[in-house]
Amino acid sequence: MSGATSGANAVLAALRASPGSALSGELLSDQLGVSRAQVWKHVESLRKRGYGIEGEPGGGYRLQSVPDRLYPEEILPELETHWLGRHYEHLETTDSTNRLAFELGRSGAPHGATVVAEGQSAGRGRLGRSFYSPPYTNLYVSIVLRPSCSIADAPTLILGAAVAVADTVAAFLGDREAVSIKWPNDVLVRGRKTSGILMESSTEGARIAFAVLGIGVNLNVDREQFPDDFRALATSLASELGRPVDRAAFARALFHALERELDAHAAGGFDSIRPRFEGYFQMADSRIAVDELADQRIKGRARGIAANGALEIEVESGARSGEIVQVLAGDVTLAKPPRDGR
Repeated sequence: MSGATSGANAVLAALRASPGSALSGELLSDQLGVSRAQVWKHVESLRKRGYGIEGEPGGGYRLQSVPDRLYPEEILPELETHWLGRHYEHLETTDSTNRLAFELGRSGAPHGATVVAEGQSAGRGRLGRSFYSPPYTNLYVSIVLRPSCSIADAPTLILGAAVAVADTVAAFLGDREAVSIKWPNDVLVRGRKTSGILMESSTEGARIAFAVLGIGVNLNVDREQFPDDFRALATSLASELGRPVDRAAFARALFHALERELDAHAAGGFDSIRPRFEGYFQMADSRIAVDELADQRIKGRARGIAANGALEIEVESGARSGEIVQVLAGDVTLAKPPRDGR
């Protein structure tokens, strides 16, 4: 952190500590051990970043408003985590937070290092899809993880992340019944997607060197702004609530929930998370189709989640009719019901 940034943060902290009160330049100068001219420069730098600071000659400075930005100054002071987000990088825009976090992982970034961007030009979803990422409306975050689990168990980390996102979305909506998880990584509100999760990893022999967990949550984007081919399938919290969501508050709550679920996974594996995942799993007994990575399509009924995190499907036709199969990776869609309505 540069000296100028540190000084501006000190001014901001002093103004926050006296809500509604005006602090004179002389008082701030004495408190911070800098000249009054330097205090003025720090105030101007904060104003350029969007902080509303009222000031009159002889009347002092008063913090009137804070910008709708995910600056470290808006996240870290009230962040209730031990390791997640403690190394925090904020960007106005980037192509992909996952790409940057992956570079950080290769460079030795610690467990929990976090990259947040206000917007993405090439946000990535699962299976090579793009993720719609308009600026200053949503949350786009990628986190470096250094898990101790085996390569075989690593895919269940994404299920734990889905529980954390679902819990946070439900808390802000005030309606847990409206929230569900579409295996393995989509969080839905009343059947429409509000969040997607992507995990990429780097391995060394039989172990995971690090993983990057990327999460995008639609917070304040208007549903009418979604691309035409996505509008009927997606929503945002603001669209559901009818009012804007405090993005910084949501990010802090999500980071706390993520740390809780990832700590639980580290201590007890997927078994410690599975009941909470199943609490959001509303696909049971639904007819679905799964396109696996090997270009195979499986049709049947979703029966549940296996101990290894796989989706269990009862095949309903062909030579394997009645067989329960497990799918570890694939793209799930609700299958159209047959004409007889069964």
